[in-house]
Order: sequence, then C-alpha cells, then structure tokens
Amino acid sequence: MSYKSGLLAGVFALGLFTTPALAQDAATIAAAEALRDQALSDTIAYDYTRDVTTLFGPRPAGADTDHAAAAWAADWMRAHGFENVRVETFPLVGWNRGSESVEIVGTGAQKLSAAALGHSIATPAEGIEAEIVHFTSLDALNAAPAGSLNGKIAVVDAGQMPRTRDGSGYGPLSRVRSQGPKAAKDRGAVAFVMRSAGSDHHRMPHTGTTGYHDGVVPLPSFALSAPDADQVARLVATGQPIRMKLFSTASTYETHSQNVIGEIRGATRPDEVIVLGSHMDSWDLGTGAIDDAAGGGITLATAKIIADAGRPARTIRVVLYGAEEVAQPTNHGNGGGAYVRNIGSEIEKHIIAGESDLGADNIYDLGLPPGTQNSAFAQKALAVLAPLGIGAGGEERFGGVDIAPLARNGVPVFGLSQDATRYFDLHHTADDTFDKIDPVQMRQNVAAWVALVKLIADSEVDFRAIAAAHTASTQSN
Repeated sequence: MSYKSGLLAGVFALGLFTTPALAQDAATIAAAEALRDQALSDTIAYDYTRDVTTLFGPRPAGADTDHAAAAWAADWMRAHGFENVRVETFPLVGWNRGSESVEIVGTGAQKLSAAALGHSIATPAEGIEAEIVHFTSLDALNAAPAGSLNGKIAVVDAGQMPRTRDGSGYGPLSRVRSQGPKAAKDRGAVAFVMRSAGSDHHRMPHTGTTGYHDGVVPLPSFALSAPDADQVARLVATGQPIRMKLFSTASTYETHSQNVIGEIRGATRPDEVIVLGSHMDSWDLGTGAIDDAAGGGITLATAKIIADAGRPARTIRVVLYGAEEVAQPTNHGNGGGAYVRNIGSEIEKHIIAGESDLGADNIYDLGLPPGTQNSAFAQKALAVLAPLGIGAGGEERFGGVDIAPLARNGVPVFGLSQDATRYFDLHHTADDTFDKIDPVQMRQNVAAWVALVKLIADSEVDFRAIAAAHTASTQSN
C-alpha cells in the first residue's frame, strides 16, 4: 500500500470524514449561539482598543511605546484571567522617521504631501535635488535600461488602489513599495518616490515598510499622497522637465520587540492549542487603531468571553505579535518567526491558527483549511454564523503575516474575512485613529470570532489530519 493510500485509509478508518466526528453536539452549538449573541452587546474589544491607542499612541516596532504597550497588555491579560502570560523579546533594527520634506523646485515650485517609507535611509544633509523620471508601473521601471536613471529620481505612479471588500488591490502596490527602490538603484537613480498604496483621495500619505536587499535599503524612498501624485502626473503631462527636492533625516538603531502571549488553558485537552493572533506594533503617523490594536481587542475579547462561560476543552492562546510592520536586514520572520522558533517541537500541538489584522469592520465570510470546507463541521459553523450575515469563503492557506510561519510549518489556518472597503483609506496614515472604529461593526466581528472559536475549542476536529488527507487525495488524482 502506498503512503497516500495508507494515509487515506487511516483517515477513513478513524472516521475523520464522517458526520459524527466533524459535527458539533447540540449543547456545543447552543453554547456557541449564546456566546455569539452575548458578544453583540459586549465592549471588551472596543475598550481595549481605546485604551491601548490612548495610553500609548503610535507604537513603532522597537520604540519605547512599543515596549510599554507590551508590558501593559501583559498586565491586562493577567487582570482578565489569562494564564501563562509572558513577554518574549527578540532583537530588532528599529527606525526613526526624523524630519522629511518633498517639493517641486524651479518654475511652479510647490510643497508636496509625502512621507518617508519605513526603514528608508536618509538623504544627504543638503537633501537631494534632481530631475524626475516618471513611470506608470513597476514593470515599466524594471524595463528601463541600466544607467538610464543616472543622477535622477525615479517616480512610480501605478495608479490609484480601488476600494474593494477584500482589499485585493493592495498586493501589487505593496510590491512597488518593497521592490521599487532596488529597481531604481540598479538603473542609477538617486532616490525613489511612489504613489501611496492606499484607496483614499485625502492629502495624507501612506507610509509602510520598504525592502532590504542584500542587508541594506537601497535609496531614500518616499510615498506621495494621492492628490500630490495626481499633481505630479499633471506636471509630467506638460512635457516640461520636472525637478524635485527630497529631504529626510531618517535613521535606524538597535533595539528589540516582543510577543505578548497569554492563554485560557483547556479543561480536558490542554495540549491542543488554538492560536489567535494580531500585532501590537503600528506605524508612527497615526495611533494604529485599525492596524492593529483592533485585532488585539478582537482576539482578546474572543478568548475572555469564551472563558467567562467556562473553560473550553482545548487551550485558546492569544499572541500579540511584535514587529509585524517592518522589514529587517535578515528575514527571520519578526514576531511570527520568533514565536515558531521559541515553541520548537510544541508546534505539533497547534491544531489551528487565525489572525485578525484588517481593521474591525463586519466579517462577511469564513475560510477553513483545505479539506474542511464541505465537512459537517463547516456546515454547523456556517449555520451558527449565518445570523451575522456570514457565508462560506474559499480555502485558507496563508492566514496572515504573523501566523504565516505557523502555516509554513504545517499548522492549519482559518480566516474570518473582514470588510476592507474603507480599511486602505486609513491604513498606514495619520488618520488611523480610534475614532475610526465602528463599535457596532466591531461587535459583529467579535461575535463571529467567539462563535467559531467556541465551536473549534469544544470539538474533536483534527484539522491537521483532514488537511493531510486532502493533500494526499489531491496528489493521487
């Protein structure tokens, strides 16, 4: 018998594909429904988000406010009944924005609204003044010949990000941000400027990390607000040479960040661990309410609401990850990677993980690990979530930046898709502040998390075995 057929036979023999093993008993379903409804009037997540953003403001990875917020969050966990609470540190290269400016010089001189990209290097003390070369895509920049940008500033305007519920337009623009400076440097440019990766038309630039290449950030790099990117495009359309002056005193420093971990120990199967993740750090322009204090509030509220009704069968572990926002000279996974390294072989006890990091608006669909979508468990979960307006999503394989290292090491992941229609209007801007949290939508969000996690925590579903069997079945066909 082959490995694949043997695995499948074993799975069927264990009954993992049968209704009794995947379905929830009536009492568990009723409990999940009751907690779902209770969460619709609960304010734990909203209160937590208010407090962390008010007390600490921006929390750049490795900054004093990042450290202080982590210590406070650990105390919050202890005060609210979490167990095994700990703060695990890891080394980090931090970044200070310093002072910055971007302007058009010469005829039609004017200041532009712009922000340095995260971990960008500084300009010389006198700034950088040069003619710009305008591109409409990263591909167009990559197609420019070597040496064609010598002494010039590369400007990439890949177009305005559309507003979509799933935020799907962000990925291509984030690649401009991470790869553009290297492409510009390779062609001789002295600096890099891009249209912000955002969906708003406000005069607020979106920051966000640029990329390290061979251990360094290649160029001073900036993002223009959408109206200013439009202004530059109109100037370029006149056919006249456009000169730009850039200035930045950005700098890096050696520091640390940390993961804050607490759990509700399982009553009967404590070694089976469900991880709920979000990140503690934020960008420096706003106070990091939607990105991602809200995710911390949502996941902490989920665990506490479940625990207050009695211990779940499985352990629910909440991780507030550190340094999600920033690139590093070496790719060690930041908080997510540090967590996986620290748990070592205990990763085998992690049955599933989920991440909240797309704001705090309504949940609209559920994604489950491969092989689980049409199971009895999925049917019961969707029935419990249906009154919240939540339907079935596709396979969930990635989960999010922080839990991606778990996923890459074999831990199944789930996804509760949050409505991102307005998220990228605010993301990485000065407008990411607590007043943007909609308390009604946040409560629906928490209710979805509570209902699903309650069902998982008190079930016997083996997501690992189902995923393995699904993979084997797929490969055998």
